Amino acid sequence: MDSVDPDGSGPQEALPPPPPVLPPDVVPVKLEEPAKKKPARLPMARRGMGSKGQKIQLLTNHFKVNVTNMEGQFYHYSVALLYEDGRPVEAKGVGRKVLDKVQQTYSSELSGKEFAYDGEKSLFTIGQLPLNKHEFTVVLEEVTSSRNNGNVSPDAGGSPNDTDRKRMRRPYNSKTFIVQINFAAKIPMQAIASALKGVETESSQEALRVLDIILRQHAAKQGCLLVRQSFFHNDPKNFVELGNGVLGCRGFHSSFRTTQGGLSLNIDVSTTMIIQPGPVIDFLINNQGARDPFSLDWAKAKRVLKNLRVKVSPTNQEYKITGLSDQNCKDQLYAFHIRFQLKQKGDAEPLEITVYDYFVNHRNIELRYSGDLPCINVGKPKRPTYIPLELCTLVSLQRYTKALTSFQRSSLVEKSRQKPQERMAVLAHSLKTSRYDEEPLLRACGLSISNGFTQVEGRVLPAPKLKVGNGDDLFARNGRWNFNNKKLVQPCKIERWALVNFNARSDMRRLVNDLMRCAEAKGIAIEDPHAVIEEDRQMSRAPPIVRVEKMFEEIQSKLPGAPKFLLCVLPERKNCAVYGPWKRKNLAEFGIVTQCMAPQKMNDQYLTNLLLKINAKLGGLNSLLSVEHSPSIPVVSKAPTMILGMDVSHGSPGQSDIPSIAAVVSSRHWPLISRYRASVRTQSPKVEMIDSLYKRVSDTEDDGIMREALLDFYVSSGKRKPEQIIIFRDGVSESQFNQVLNIELDQIIEACKFLDEKWNPKFVVIVAQKNHHTKFFQPNGPDNVPPGTIIDNKVGHPKNYDFYLCAHAGMIGTTRPTHYHVLLDQVGFQADDLQELVHSLSYVYQRSSTAISVVAPVCYAHLAATQMSTFMKFEDTSETSSSRGGMTAAGPAPVPALPRLEEKVANSMFFC
Repeated sequence: MDSVDPDGSGPQEALPPPPPVLPPDVVPVKLEEPAKKKPARLPMARRGMGSKGQKIQLLTNHFKVNVTNMEGQFYHYSVALLYEDGRPVEAKGVGRKVLDKVQQTYSSELSGKEFAYDGEKSLFTIGQLPLNKHEFTVVLEEVTSSRNNGNVSPDAGGSPNDTDRKRMRRPYNSKTFIVQINFAAKIPMQAIASALKGVETESSQEALRVLDIILRQHAAKQGCLLVRQSFFHNDPKNFVELGNGVLGCRGFHSSFRTTQGGLSLNIDVSTTMIIQPGPVIDFLINNQGARDPFSLDWAKAKRVLKNLRVKVSPTNQEYKITGLSDQNCKDQLYAFHIRFQLKQKGDAEPLEITVYDYFVNHRNIELRYSGDLPCINVGKPKRPTYIPLELCTLVSLQRYTKALTSFQRSSLVEKSRQKPQERMAVLAHSLKTSRYDEEPLLRACGLSISNGFTQVEGRVLPAPKLKVGNGDDLFARNGRWNFNNKKLVQPCKIERWALVNFNARSDMRRLVNDLMRCAEAKGIAIEDPHAVIEEDRQMSRAPPIVRVEKMFEEIQSKLPGAPKFLLCVLPERKNCAVYGPWKRKNLAEFGIVTQCMAPQKMNDQYLTNLLLKINAKLGGLNSLLSVEHSPSIPVVSKAPTMILGMDVSHGSPGQSDIPSIAAVVSSRHWPLISRYRASVRTQSPKVEMIDSLYKRVSDTEDDGIMREALLDFYVSSGKRKPEQIIIFRDGVSESQFNQVLNIELDQIIEACKFLDEKWNPKFVVIVAQKNHHTKFFQPNGPDNVPPGTIIDNKVGHPKNYDFYLCAHAGMIGTTRPTHYHVLLDQVGFQADDLQELVHSLSYVYQRSSTAISVVAPVCYAHLAATQMSTFMKFEDTSETSSSRGGMTAAGPAPVPALPRLEEKVANSMFFC
C-alpha cells in the first residue's frame, strides 16, 4: 500500500527500511535513569518521655495564651513607600511614621481597620481591607530621620529657606509620601491550632510571625528600641555604665511559642548595648579615656561617630553624622550653598565665612570651646553641612554593635545578673507594664494572656559517680567535687620541661617548688625543670611576635634538645598580646605542649586547677565516669561509639569581614567518652554551616575534618571503626535544623563512604542551644533549680523531640538551661538512656571539678576555636574596605587558612 504524504498531498513511494541502529559488534550502553532525589530528613518526633530522677515542681517564664478566634484570617499586604517623584524610600525608621499617618488620615477608606506593620515591606490585618490595591498620599509635618534632612542648613528655623529650597531637588528632603498597599496572601489562624498539634506549615510559621509583629509594633508605639523580639524603653533606670561611653540597657524579650501545653508568651529579661546619650564631647572623652577635648584622637572619633544620630540646639532638629570636618571650626569654611545667604551689601561676590563666624556672628550662638575642634558633618560628601561640636547631643537608645572589651564584657555580666526571685519580679512587672490586654489587634485575634508563670514538672537526675586515682570513688555534691587528698585517675609524667617567664615581678623559684609539691600530691610524676628562662627586661616593649621569637632563641640556646612541655608565665592577664603568637609557635611550628598562666594568683588552688589542664594536655585524665571505667554506659559501651562536638564561631557583629572558625571535637580511645581531639578550620564570614567536614581534593584524597577524626578514632580505639556516631551541634537556630540534617550530616556520611564504601554507621544528631529565653524557677525558694534538673513536658515542642537540662549549679544569677533538640536517632535510645548520657557528658570536662552547663564536647569545640583564632591576627577591613561580607569585585574573597597543628600535638587536648 502506498504511504500517504503527511501533508495529505497524495500517494508517495514506500520508504526504504531504516538502517541498523548500531553496528553488530557494539554492545548498547544502558542509559542511567536520572537519580531520584532522596527525601529530605526532617527533625524526628518525640518517642517517649523520661521517667528517671526525683520529681520537682517548677515555674517557667512562659505565660499561657488562650485563643478564641481560631476561625479568623490574617491578610498579608505588601507595602511600597515612594517619594512624590516615584523613587523608593530607603530611609529606615520613616515607615512606621508614614503608616501611622495613613491610618490616621484614611481610617474610613480602610474601614477603620487596625494593622500590624513590620516596619519594612509587610502589613497584616485581621479580616480584609476594602480593596486589594490601595494607594494613599500623606504629608509628614516633620521627618526626624536624618536621611530626610541631612542637607538642610541648620538655620534658626530648622528648615530650609527659599534659596536652599530651590537647590534641594533630592528625594530625601521630600515630606510627601506615596504609600502603595497590595494584597499578597491569606493566613488562616487555624494554622496556629495545627502547629499546636505538631503539624508545622509555612502558614503556621507566618501566623506566629504576625503575632510577634503585633508585639513589636506595640513596643514601637511606646517608643522602645526594637532588637528583633527584644524591646528597650528609654528609661535611665534601665541603663548601667560599662565604661568607654557604652551603656548596658536592660529591656525584655517577648515572643509567642507553640508548646506541648498550648500557645504561650515567653517573656525574659534582655540586655543590649547602647551609646551614652548626651553631649557628643562627653561621649568622646569617655570613649577614649581622654583628659579633655584637646587630647582626643580625631581619626578614632570619626570612626565611632559615623552614622550616629544627634539633636542640634537650639532647633532640636535631628541629623545623622556622616563625618567630621578636616579643619577646626575657626578655620573650616562653611558649606558652599550657605554662602548665597550671606552676600555683602552692594557686592555680588559671596562672603567667605568660617563655620565659627557663621554661628557666632550670624546666628548669635555663643560657642565656648568648639572653635579649636573639628565640626560635625551632617551633610553629604559633596555637600557637607557643618555644625559646631558643642551644639550636638547624642540621641538616646542608639545601639553599640562593636565588640566589647574584656573589661566591658565582665562589667556587663556582673551588672546584668539577677537572682531567680529578682528576675521573676522583673518579668511579672514587664508583663504588667506592657499592657497587652489593651492591644486592639491581640483582642481582635481573641488572644488573652495569663499573668501567672506556667507550672511544670521537672526531674532531678542523680549525679553520675566518678572514679579517681587508686580506684577511689568520688561523689559530686551540688554539681561540684574536689580533689583534696585524692590522686588523678590517670596522671601524666611532666618531663623534659622548662619554665618561661615574661613577667619580671614573678618569683620563679617559689613557683617551681609549689608546682612540684601540688603535682606530687595529685600523683603526677614531675622532674625538676631543665631551665627557668627569664625574658630580657629590654624586650618587654617589643612587639609580641618579636618577644616570642626572642624567647625561642633563648630556649634553643639553653636546652639540650626540644622540650616536651613549656610552662609560660604571661606578662599580664591571660588574654594579653603574647598569648596567640606563643601558642602558635609551640603548637603549629614545634609541636610542644604548653600551658600559660597569669602571674597574679600563685596559690595552691590555682596551681591544682592548672595541673588539671596540664595533665589533660599531656595525655592524662583527671577523673572518669564510673560507668566509663567499668565500662557500662547504656548503648555506648556495647558498640564502638564516637562522640562529636561541632561549633562555628563568628566575628563580633561589627566585624563583617573576619573569617568564621569551624571546630569539630571528636572522642577517642573508645570505650572512653572523656578523651577528645579537635580539628579547626576557617570558612567564609558569618557562614554557619561547616563546609570542610568532607573535602575531596582528588579520587584518593579527602582533606576534610571528618577523615582526620575517623582515622584517629580507628587507631586509638584498637582498630575499630565507629558503628555509632553521636553528633552534638551547637549554635544553630530552629530554621537551620534541616541544613544540619541534610547538608552537614550528608558530608559526614560522604567522609565515611570515602574511607569504606560498605560502611554504614548509625547516627544520632542533637542540637544544643543556650541562646534561648526559657528559664525555670523554684516556686518556694530563692535558689536556682538543682543541678541535674531536666524538663521534657509542658514547654517543649508540641511534636519534636526536645528537652531542657540544667546540669550545672547556678551559683550567680539565674541558671540558663541548655535546650537539647534530638533531630535524628538511628540507634534507638530509650529517652532515659539518652538523657542520662547527655547529663553524664556534663561531668567529663577535664578543666574543672564542676558539672558544666552544656556537654563537654561542645565546650571543647568553643575552646579549640577560640584558642586557634588567636594564632592569626585577622584584620577587619569593614571600616576601610568597600567590600562587605568578604566580597570583592572579582567575587568571594579567599579565606585565609589557619595553620595546622604539628603532628606531635594534633591529637592532644591542646584546648584544655
